[in-house]
Amino acid sequence: MVINTIRNYFELTKPRTVLLLTFTAFGTMIVAKGREIPIDIMLLAIIAVTLGSSGANVLTCYIDRDIDAVMIRTKRRPLPSGRVSAKKALYYGLILVALSLIFALTINPLSSFLMLIGILINVIIYSKILKRRNPINIIVGGFSGGLPALIGYAAVKGTILEALPFLIAGLVVLWIPTHIWSLALKYKNDYAKAKVPMLPVVVEKNVAIRCIASTTTILVVFTFVLYFMNFFGLIYLTITGVLSLAMLLLNMILFFKPSERNAWIVFKFSSPYLALIFIAMMVDKLIQL
Repeated sequence: MVINTIRNYFELTKPRTVLLLTFTAFGTMIVAKGREIPIDIMLLAIIAVTLGSSGANVLTCYIDRDIDAVMIRTKRRPLPSGRVSAKKALYYGLILVALSLIFALTINPLSSFLMLIGILINVIIYSKILKRRNPINIIVGGFSGGLPALIGYAAVKGTILEALPFLIAGLVVLWIPTHIWSLALKYKNDYAKAKVPMLPVVVEKNVAIRCIASTTTILVVFTFVLYFMNFFGLIYLTITGVLSLAMLLLNMILFFKPSERNAWIVFKFSSPYLALIFIAMMVDKLIQL
């Protein structure tokens, strides 16, 4: 019984999303300080971002519990399935958010402020206001995805008044439309049934696919900007080149052979793509030192 309860509350945080976002914060810290990174600050930042991302996800699940109950993909989540009550989820999410802000504040005020901004964008602007009203929801809401990178940089540097942290955060922000729209393309009927105006719901399939291909192309170009601005070297360029070629090929297949299966393949590849880009950054930075 206790194990099931723990599992339900853990599932409510969307751990895969949390892991990826926390990894971007960790990767940015390595890029910023390399081997000189303070271990205590690194651990505090990892805990803070994990708690903040988890809390934000729990609160968005609380807000979305009615539409999650309608969609086939989400109806078995802890809230719509009744495994966790809405009231408990709300308190749980608020506690996680509060703890994340406290942990971030122990690092420095800037990290805590950035944490608060990221949570507000995700929970209020995206989930509460835009998600059910406007197809640009994920474009605006996606800015929250870049905040963990900024938090990581601020944690070890004490500032974000440099180009690099914003470029790294921008990479994550540009990645989000490809990731979410390819998922929404596969589950278009689900989103339509829940009356959520994701891009593939409000435009023709071919238009949505062109938008996905366009955002992916911009993302790929952006990854090379980091090399040509001399932030990274040949190791980063080589790994990024291979990954980006694979990403473009998958999007070309989707473009010329549009199907739910091909959209799903793009979605499934997008998460490891982003993680491996950050690994390329870290390896390149550590070998340079």
